[in-house]
Amino acid sequence: MNVKRVMIAAPKSGSGKTGITCALLKSLKNKGIKTVSFKCGPDYIDPMYHKNALGIPSYNLDTFFTDEKTTRSLFARNASGFDFAVFEGVMGLFDGVGGIRSEGSSYNLAEVTGTPIILVIDAKGMGRSVIPEILGFKAYDKENLIKGVILNRTSEGMFNILKPLIEEECGLSALGFIPDMKDRAFSSRHLGLVTPDDTDNTDLVLEELTGYFEKNVSFEKLEEIAGSSEDIEESISETNRLSDKKIEDSSFDEQSSSNGKFENDKSDSNKPVIALAKDEAFCFIYEDNLMELKNAGAKIVFFSPLHDECIPAEANGLILPGGYPELHLKELSENTSMLESVRKAYEAKMPIFAECGGFMYLQKSIEDKNGEVYITTGVFDGNLKFMGKPVRFGYVSLKEKVPNFLKEGEEIKGHEFHYYDCDDNGSDVIATKPFTGKSYEAVKDSDNIWAGFPHLYFPSNPSFALNFVEKCVSFMSK
Repeated sequence: MNVKRVMIAAPKSGSGKTGITCALLKSLKNKGIKTVSFKCGPDYIDPMYHKNALGIPSYNLDTFFTDEKTTRSLFARNASGFDFAVFEGVMGLFDGVGGIRSEGSSYNLAEVTGTPIILVIDAKGMGRSVIPEILGFKAYDKENLIKGVILNRTSEGMFNILKPLIEEECGLSALGFIPDMKDRAFSSRHLGLVTPDDTDNTDLVLEELTGYFEKNVSFEKLEEIAGSSEDIEESISETNRLSDKKIEDSSFDEQSSSNGKFENDKSDSNKPVIALAKDEAFCFIYEDNLMELKNAGAKIVFFSPLHDECIPAEANGLILPGGYPELHLKELSENTSMLESVRKAYEAKMPIFAECGGFMYLQKSIEDKNGEVYITTGVFDGNLKFMGKPVRFGYVSLKEKVPNFLKEGEEIKGHEFHYYDCDDNGSDVIATKPFTGKSYEAVKDSDNIWAGFPHLYFPSNPSFALNFVEKCVSFMSK
């Protein structure tokens, strides 16, 4: 398989990777080129912007979460049937685990997938000084993957002056530039960018960015670079059960109607139904996690803890993902019928998986940053409060003390990033930081429930999804 592809990367965060990635995606869509996108690293929000630009879901790839063979297989599965793939890097190009290791970095992902890199340089306030910056990155590029440069936040006049210098002194194509858009950019908050649905200027900013991109960046040169990408084997790892389903099958195929009711297809009547919360408060969901659940035999339906009265009646399992419940505490706490519905599901021993925001929702109360306390489901007796800074941040490997969702000695990989903390975070799982090796207790894990702050990436150990679905099958048969 040889899908044309490029990675949009940068020397550091805040250089404009997401905006330029989305402009490229929108431009490709405008040209009628069948395109799929990928985000490097554990990120939920940037893929939402990709989806907003492209109209189809985006995927995450991460060389800490999965080994090289699995990473390539995930790419091959999700890029199958497409003509062009765009990767967006994470942080600085060489920043991996602990900020210094190769695994987890954008560069390592480009190596593993044979993807050429286009480096975005934030050139605001810079002239010829961009050249030593570019040369430094090129010198560190042992695999010769960096093929071109886009200058962000610079003028046409300055780009025209710098372009011949960059190409002569750095030996790289200067593809083009994006002018300084000043305050007309995607908004951000403590977990990164504000989600596209939470701001009213996303489409306007994207249209303006795309206009600049199509006017000022050489698509012909970019396509030439993308066409130089290496062939990648299409081998599908049996151990990871990577299916050959196309993206149309794996995307958010919501079954709900406007009145919140759910209808099962007759062909799915024997599958266990997993109800997955998805709305403004709960929106952090990896596409490949959904695929692992579907490969394990589940049917996914979506519901809203904010807007629906109860979880779907046909549910045999419940997933409460992360998101921003702290921004919707009043509405969540006032939806008492939904709170009761979740409590009853727990009391009935329905399998439940909850991570971060979903874990918060299962507690007794949440105190917001203003000191206002809101009552939540009360499945657990914990109380949460805003801490004013990150409580946990970064990658973790997770092992159960007593096998339940995993076999003895197995682990699953994930990440944490939360500003709220609970007076009882659980103690059934040992979380280990990959860089420092430090460990701590986390997660409430017993019988049919896994609930904790860590976000999990199911392809790092597909047994987790398989075992969760098996628990749902057992519940369905009762």
